[in-house]
Amino acid sequence: MENQSTNQRIPVKIHRNVCLIRCADASTALEITSRKNLSEHILGHLDERTILVRHDRLQIVLEELQKSDLHPRLV
Repeated sequence: MENQSTNQRIPVKIHRNVCLIRCADASTALEITSRKNLSEHILGHLDERTILVRHDRLQIVLEELQKSDLHPRLV
């Protein structure tokens, strides 16, 4: 077998000034990202349950989640 180099590069994407929304399950995260009024504020996913939100749009997202009977817990 070939020796694998320990200096292999792993592609990484860095986001600054973002907030995370950690959902109870993947279906809740999918529901949030599929809402048209929230999709413009979402930058992407870290995993199936964690959503990246623009820091300056967090309050808008929280208000929309509360209107939808999804009550986020802030940490």
